[in-house]
Amino acid sequence: MRDAVIVDAVRTPLAKGKPSGAYAGIHPVELHAHVLRTLAARVPGLDPADIDDVIGGTVGQAGEQSCNTTRLAALAAGFPESVPGVTVDRQCGSSQQAISFAAQGVVSGAYDLVVASGVESMSRVPIGSQTLGRDPGGPLIAERYPGGLIPQGVAAELIARTWALTRTQLDDFALLSHQKAARAEVAAQLAPITGLHTDETVRPDANRQAMAALRPAFADARWERRFGAIDWKVTAGNSSPVNDGAAAVLITTSDNAARHGWRPRARIHTAVAVGDDPIHMLTGIIPATAKVLRRAGLTLADIDAFEVNEAFSAVVLAWLAETGADPARVNVDGGAIAIGHPLGASGARLATTLLGVLERTGGRYGLQTMCEAGGTANATIIERL
Repeated sequence: MRDAVIVDAVRTPLAKGKPSGAYAGIHPVELHAHVLRTLAARVPGLDPADIDDVIGGTVGQAGEQSCNTTRLAALAAGFPESVPGVTVDRQCGSSQQAISFAAQGVVSGAYDLVVASGVESMSRVPIGSQTLGRDPGGPLIAERYPGGLIPQGVAAELIARTWALTRTQLDDFALLSHQKAARAEVAAQLAPITGLHTDETVRPDANRQAMAALRPAFADARWERRFGAIDWKVTAGNSSPVNDGAAAVLITTSDNAARHGWRPRARIHTAVAVGDDPIHMLTGIIPATAKVLRRAGLTLADIDAFEVNEAFSAVVLAWLAETGADPARVNVDGGAIAIGHPLGASGARLATTLLGVLERTGGRYGLQTMCEAGGTANATIIERL
C-alpha cells in the first residue's frame, strides 16, 4: 500500500508585509522560486525533472500573484519546463491544502514525487486586492446570509464574546507567542534571502503595557446594530500581522524515498477539510480537529505537538477551551501572531515548524489546523519517522 512521506521542508524567514518590509522589493514569483530551488538543493540527488507537479497556495491571486503564479515560480526556479504547476486557494489554508492534495496524489499513484508550497507577498499584493471594488459573493450569498459575510476581525470579536474571553487573556496569549518565538531555534528550517535571517515581526521586547495601550482594530457601530453589543477587544497586538514569505515541502512515497536513499522526516498520517459557519468563520478548526482525530483513530492525548494558526488570539483560545488540549503542547515555538501569517504560505510554514518541534522534542504525532475565511478549515496529522 502506498503512503505519503515528507522528505524535507523549508521556508523563508517571514518579513513585514509592508513597503518597509525586507521583501517589499522582491517579486512574489522570485520569493516562491527561492524556496523551490532551496528545497531541491537540500535533497541529495534530487533531479527536478522527476517532480510530477508543484502545487502552490496563494490567496491574493491578483496582479503579480496572478496567472498561475506557482507554474511561473517553478519556471523561475529553473525547474525543467516539463514540470507543471498549479495554484490553489483555500484562503489561509491554501498551502496546507496543497500538502493534502500532494499526499492524496502520491497515495493514489497519480504522483511519485511532488512539491507542495505556498507564497504570499502582502507588501506587493495587499490583502483584498483580488476583490477590490467587487462583490465576490453575489446576490445568492446575500440572500442566504442577510447582511452579507463579515471581516475576519469582526468574526474574532464574536468568538471572543461567545467564549467570554477577556482582553487580558487575548493580550497574554499574544505576549506568550512572541516570547516563545523569540527563543525558538529555527535556523535549520530557513532559506534566508536578501540578508534576512530571522522572522521580522517577532518582538522579543513585547510587553503587556504596550499591548494594553493598543486600541481595538475593528470597532464599528454597524456591527453592533447587526450582532448586538460587543466589548471590542481584538487589536493589532493580539492579531496576526501582514507578512511576506514562502515555504515548500517535498512529498513522495516511502518506497521512492528508499530508492533514492532519502530518509523521510515524517509520514502524512491523515488530512481533512471541513466547512463551518461562514459568519463566525474561524471556528472550523474545532470540528476539523475532531474529524482528523476520528479519521486517524487517535485521541487528543496521542498528539505530542499542535500547530494551531494564530490568526487571532481568540481563535486559539476558543479552540483550547473546546478541545481541552494541553496549552504547553500548542505552538511551542510561537505562532503567527509573532512569526507572521503570509496567507498562502502559512500552511506549509506550519508544517515546517511542526516537523522541527517533533524532531527536537522526540514527539511522534503532530497536528496542525488552520482557520480560513468563508468558514472552512484544514487539519492534518503527521507522524515523525
